[in-house]
Order: sequence, then C-alpha cells, then structure tokens
Amino acid sequence: MNFLKRAGLSLWSRKGKTLIMLGTFLVISAMVLGGVLIEDATARAGDAAKRKIGAEVTLAIDFDKLTADGGSGLSAPQMATATIDQIGKSPLVKHYNYEGIQFTDLADPLTYEGKPTEKDKDRDRDRDRERHPDGIPPMSQLPLVKGVLESGAMPGFSSGRWKLLDGEPITLADRDREVVLIEERLAKLNALKVGDRIKLGRIKTDPSTEKQTVDGYTEFTVGGIYRDPGDQDPDYLVPAGNRLIAPIAAAAEALGEDGKVPAQVGGATFTLNDPGDFPAFKKHAEDVAGAQLDPFALQINDKAIKQMTGPLSAVTSSAGLAMWLIGVAGAAVLALLTTLAVKQRRKEFGVLLSMGEPPWKLVAQQVTEIVVVAALAVGLSALFTEALTQKAAGSLVSGEADSARAELAAWEPPPPGSTGLGQGIDPGSEPVEGADPIDKITVRLDNGALATVAGVGLGIGLLATVMPAASVLRLSPRTILSKGE
Repeated sequence: MNFLKRAGLSLWSRKGKTLIMLGTFLVISAMVLGGVLIEDATARAGDAAKRKIGAEVTLAIDFDKLTADGGSGLSAPQMATATIDQIGKSPLVKHYNYEGIQFTDLADPLTYEGKPTEKDKDRDRDRDRERHPDGIPPMSQLPLVKGVLESGAMPGFSSGRWKLLDGEPITLADRDREVVLIEERLAKLNALKVGDRIKLGRIKTDPSTEKQTVDGYTEFTVGGIYRDPGDQDPDYLVPAGNRLIAPIAAAAEALGEDGKVPAQVGGATFTLNDPGDFPAFKKHAEDVAGAQLDPFALQINDKAIKQMTGPLSAVTSSAGLAMWLIGVAGAAVLALLTTLAVKQRRKEFGVLLSMGEPPWKLVAQQVTEIVVVAALAVGLSALFTEALTQKAAGSLVSGEADSARAELAAWEPPPPGSTGLGQGIDPGSEPVEGADPIDKITVRLDNGALATVAGVGLGIGLLATVMPAASVLRLSPRTILSKGE
C-alpha cells in the first residue's frame, strides 16, 4: 500500500484527532487570512487617500537652517520665478504654483467690506485727511488680489476647503488673461455673476508722503465665483470676501506698481503625479536650483496623509500582531499534536519498518496528512473569513477614527502672539483641514490573499511536523516490536 493511501485511511480512522487538527488549522487560517485581508484593505484605502490628497510638495523657507547659519539679514530669502518655472517643467510634476499679491480698489459703484461711503469720505476729510486719502481705506481693508499660475493648486482649493461654485478655474493658459475669481460674499454684495466685468484699480504709493492713491483702473472679467468658509485670509488678515484670484502675469501688469511679474518669490507648491516620485523630484530640484535652494526646504504633505491613515496604521499593527501570535501558538499546538501522534503510532511505524517500508515514506505520510488537513482548512476559512473580517475591521477602524477625530477636535491654537510652547502646545500638531481620518475600509478576498494564507498555513504545518516526524528515521523496528519503545 502506498503512503498516500495510508495517509487517507489514517485520517479517516482517527476522526477525533483529525478534527482537532482541522480546528487548529482552521483558526490559524482564519486569523492569517483575516490579517492579510486587513493589510490589503488598509493599503488600498491608504493609496486612495494619497490620490485624494495628492502629492503636494511645498518649497518654503527653512527657518531652522537660517537660524543655524546665523540668519540672512533683514530680507527673507527669495527664489527666481524662472528657476521655479524650470523645476515645474519636470515630467514628474502634474502642476505647480506660486503667488504674487497686489492690493487693489474696486471702481464705483462696486463695493466691498470696509470700503468707505461718501459720508465716510467727507468725515475723514474733515477729521483726518491723511487717514483715508482720496477715499482709500487702510491696506488691511483693501481687496487683495492673489496672482497665481493655477488656482486649483492653491492650498484652499487642493484641500477641498474652498469650492468653485460657478465658472472655470485659472490655469496656465490664462497667464495673461484679465480674468478674476471672486469670493461668494463679494459676488452677492454686488450682484455679480460669471461673465460680468469689474474695474480693479492700481494702488500707487507716494514715496515721500506714503499716501496711497488709485492710479487708473483695468477691466477684468469674472471668470468664476468660489466659496471660502473662513472669515479672514490667514496670511494677510484681510476679510476673506475681499480676496480675489487672478492670473499672476495679468495681475502684475494691471495692478503692480512696476507692471511686471515678480522676478522672485518666497515659495511655491508642486503637485506630483505620484507620491513615490518625491525623491527623484527633490534631486531634480537640487540640480536645477543649485545654491538657490540652500535657504529653502522641500517638504511633501505627508502630515495630511498621516492624519487620514492614522486609524489604518493602528488597525494594521493590531491585526499583524494578532496574526503572528496565533501563528506561533498554532505552530506550537501542531508540533505537540504531531509529537504525541508519533509516540502513539510507534508500533504502527515499527511494523511498517519491519516489512521493509523506507523511513522517508513514513515521514512523507505524516506530511501528506498535514497538507490535506491544511488545504481543507484554508478552503473552509475562505467561505466565512471575508464577512467576519469586514465586520471586525470595520468596527476597529471606526473606533480608531472616532478617537482620532476627538483628538483633532480637542486641539486648540496657541494664544495670539504666542508660539504655544509655553503652554505645552505644539504648533506643528495643528490638524490639516480636509484630511478627515478614514473610518471605513472594504475587505476583498482575492487569489493573492488565498495564496498567501495557503503558503503560511502549509509552512507552519510543515515546520511543526517535519521535526517530530523526522524522529521516525531513528526508529529501530526490532526495539519497538520487542520492547514497545
């Protein structure tokens, strides 16, 4: 009788031990398969989060480096826009952006938050002629025009916090076009719609008196209307409704005092096609910019990605740890069962050896029994593990996401004028808007997962079986049959 047939008969005749071994393998297979499914699901969710957030690289001043170098004088470091344009032409870059700002005034009859009325002008002329010369309010109340290459690359739009309600975004093709995006509040205040034309004034400052006047108006077409839920521009402290967005070249030519695109800017943003391209992009930027890059740092927006995928990392770690613990415990149990089986079947093996059966066939019989049970366990676990894992993983991810959201909601900014370090607040821990923690994953069973769990299950079974079964090679049939040892 060949060893394969004997293995089948042995499993059938020892139904109790076979069921115990099947149950052990079933637990191992279900846990390993569950861990593999969770890892696959979290990896897919993480990739989706990266695609949603985008691989946005920020070129910003490296203050730590400046401090270490003893500062750089009174002016902040600048980089030539021509250099940034050259960096942005890399095939690794999906689009890039940098900003130039201009303050402006809206020609009557248009109005905006903070614009003085005729009564205000008369009162200011009587009380303080220098306060609002020619009816122009303080700079902090003037409308702010942000000149950009692409509006979609601005952090407000890329994070989803700002929404374009009507019209088209500004793109590289609009670089010299006199079009402008206006905020919803400004549009409602003046009953403006896409396609309307508005006049924006060039603000000129008299260097001797520092008085500001309007030096002519240029007509711009309203190309779109967007919504900003905030009340104030965080960088320039003007009312959010007073922020306009225009192509950088057109804004500089029409509204800048010298009518030229800024030759240098203090930073830029680049959106990569793939987050994995960051090392190659960084090297490309270093090659192009050279020494210009020294006072700057290139940083990818991994903070937003980490904020979104934090719950996934916690669940993956827990699932991986449980998978390894069950695997090790299962291997130990299988090794114990196999060792007991070899001791209990010594007489059977002695008879077979005395009949001339090669010892390796006895080992092969043991291995075959394990392989058959393991294969059956993997097949059975595939029937129910997907559904169980979906429920368990969904509950775990949801719980971790709730904890992460509560932690983010509890964050409070430092008091005005303070870094927050004295109060134990880390300014770098400020939550990223539009990067909500992921609270759902979808478990999907595929051939790859089954192959993985089959390989792991068989590997555990073989390792737990070969060593005890190999003791058969040292058995002496005469000793077993004469002394029972």
